[in-house]
Amino acid sequence: MKTFMLPDLGEGLPEAEIVTWHVKEGDQIKVDEPLLSVETAKAVVEVPSPFTGTVTKLHAPEGGIVETGKPLADFQIDGDDGESEASADQAGDDKRSDDSGTVVGNMPTSDEVVVETAIAGGKRKRAQGRVKAAPATRALAKKMGVDLAAVPASGKQGQVTADDVRQAAQQAPTAGRPTAPVAPLVLGKPEPLRGPRRAMAQSMSQARDQVSSCTLFDDADIHGWLRKNDISARVLRAIAAACKAEPGLNAFFDGETMSREMHERVDIAMAVDTPDGLIVPVVRDVANKNAAQLRADINQIKTATQARTVAPADMRDYTITLSNFGMMAGRYATPIVVPPTVAILGTGGIRHDVIAVMGGVEVHRRIPLSLTFDHRCITGGEACRFLAAVIADLGAEE
Repeated sequence: MKTFMLPDLGEGLPEAEIVTWHVKEGDQIKVDEPLLSVETAKAVVEVPSPFTGTVTKLHAPEGGIVETGKPLADFQIDGDDGESEASADQAGDDKRSDDSGTVVGNMPTSDEVVVETAIAGGKRKRAQGRVKAAPATRALAKKMGVDLAAVPASGKQGQVTADDVRQAAQQAPTAGRPTAPVAPLVLGKPEPLRGPRRAMAQSMSQARDQVSSCTLFDDADIHGWLRKNDISARVLRAIAAACKAEPGLNAFFDGETMSREMHERVDIAMAVDTPDGLIVPVVRDVANKNAAQLRADINQIKTATQARTVAPADMRDYTITLSNFGMMAGRYATPIVVPPTVAILGTGGIRHDVIAVMGGVEVHRRIPLSLTFDHRCITGGEACRFLAAVIADLGAEE
């Protein structure tokens, strides 16, 4: 008898909500077949089975909230030689697939390439019309609503990789993709917070208890911009430029050890509003990408967020945050820093302001900026220099 505990799904969060069980007690299941879907703070994740055998007990119902490390299901394992088990004890010795982390964090999964009959209409013909893909890649494709048969394979011997699936998801239309169910609002009845809203409550409580927040406000004059300038890409680029000018804000702070870790790479989390609450995917290595690459990343984030297919790995390990609340409403705000990061930049709605110039006045387009920083480890001077660098980069003509 084996008990499967809820693994760390890659976000460092203490719990997850069970959305759907794909099995019932008494069912037979093979390693890497879908076991259940859970909703973490930001995404719906499909968890594969770590064993081959019979499901003897489900420890929580659909809609139940399970803490990380607590029992999910019991299994009667087929055979006695242990070959059917994806043993966690061997995880450190065996070379695991790079794709596994995109599905269930560090949970060990099989590396065996599963081959099945393809559906007609794929863009590339494969030997004998069969699709080669690892189980984790198949789970990712199912989660993102991608038909594996239509995905060009870039892996060895025609194997479809996780990157192939993600690229296909970016190019495909969003219609028909699976999305997480949106719970209807119920008036006059207390309801527990779930998913992103529950995570938001936890993060904000953590920020309230741990961070000493201070916010600076200013405006960036973009009067010299071309009309077709990509605003979001320019803001990302400006943050990267400011991180280079004042790297102390692209950092983590540990209040217990009183230590600060500054990062060379700039990974920016973008807060995206959804009916279920905020989802915060990450744009990686912003400083080394051009405008077209940043735009492609932003489009992918929008698509994945709308479909609730953002992988947990795509919301981890960011170094600084952008909140573009001005796309909806608002000029200035006091964005909240979530530890261990130390800074967040908020951008308000672009306004036409009357500006005093030599000899008169002019009307200029300006972006309102709100920079919140953790004053425990960031000085006012560092924050001012950072914001000045953002303003200077946004004000550059192109």
